[in-house]
Amino acid sequence: MNRHEPGLTTMEIAKHLRPGQLVSLESTTYPGTTEEIVLPLLEGKGLKAGKDFFLVFSPEREDPGRADFTTKDIPKIVGGVTKRCLMLGTALYSRIVEKVIPVSSTKVAEMSKLLENIYRCVNIALVNELKMLCNRMGIDIWEVIEASRTKHFGFQAFYPGPGLGGHCIPVDPFYLTWKAKEYDFVTKFIELAGEINTNMPYYVIQRTMEVLNGRGKTLKDAKILVLGIAYKKDVDDIRESPSLELIRLLKEKGAVVNYNDPFIPVAVSHRRRFKMTSAELTVETLKGYDCVLIATDHSVYDYKWIVENSNLVIDTRNATAGIKSEKIAKA
Repeated sequence: MNRHEPGLTTMEIAKHLRPGQLVSLESTTYPGTTEEIVLPLLEGKGLKAGKDFFLVFSPEREDPGRADFTTKDIPKIVGGVTKRCLMLGTALYSRIVEKVIPVSSTKVAEMSKLLENIYRCVNIALVNELKMLCNRMGIDIWEVIEASRTKHFGFQAFYPGPGLGGHCIPVDPFYLTWKAKEYDFVTKFIELAGEINTNMPYYVIQRTMEVLNGRGKTLKDAKILVLGIAYKKDVDDIRESPSLELIRLLKEKGAVVNYNDPFIPVAVSHRRRFKMTSAELTVETLKGYDCVLIATDHSVYDYKWIVENSNLVIDTRNATAGIKSEKIAKA
């Protein structure tokens, strides 16, 4: 189901709805969508949920690029609009996944998915803010995180970066922000986290300018190679990727920008009005750039080789950890 147009998608489903069918909404959305939008549209032709057809909400749970969990391994949350809907939804998913978690309502299931994504959004914003502070204080935030994660309880490691990407975490929390206004409630944590994460590309550009200035160069007319344009390592997805914003800002500042990403040979951003082709990664091309900006830490990159053959490397992902070189600057 289209997450942004649940009404349009549901109307199309309603045209073909037959007695005995089970409809499951899996797209992340605000609490109340299943009962307030989907249910009335499906019941519009006289069929009754829980009697003639069955309706549940069961949020998608996945982590692209991750190999240690499969769909079968990840517990599936299910909420039904009636007890019979819940029973049949649970029976369906029990044939697909190893564990099903039935909850009392579709709203609980909808909110559960939002909580999962908001939890990540807020904690990533926290470490992003601390990264900026640690940079001013001369402290390595990555070393701080590694030290803290030795504690077996009360701490979960989150890692900073050049911004937040993907089709879920940068977007989903704000469904709840919008819905909360109906209840005269301001979701301050969500809005603050969004502000911090949205501003991270600007911090990276400012840091790049500072490092270049320290070497007697300006960002204007500098040749910059953005390394990695996917929103996370080892995937081919550029949706909401902070790399796209980095490229826009670099171009806006007058830099000459190219990118390399083995997963994305051609990158198109209609919103930012550019279409680019991945540059070849060779010794000659690396030496031709004033700066290589590591935006996505793909596993296939040989970072030692990249550092050795570059004039300057700005690392936003700690991809060069363990490599000793004056060419490396963290951002």
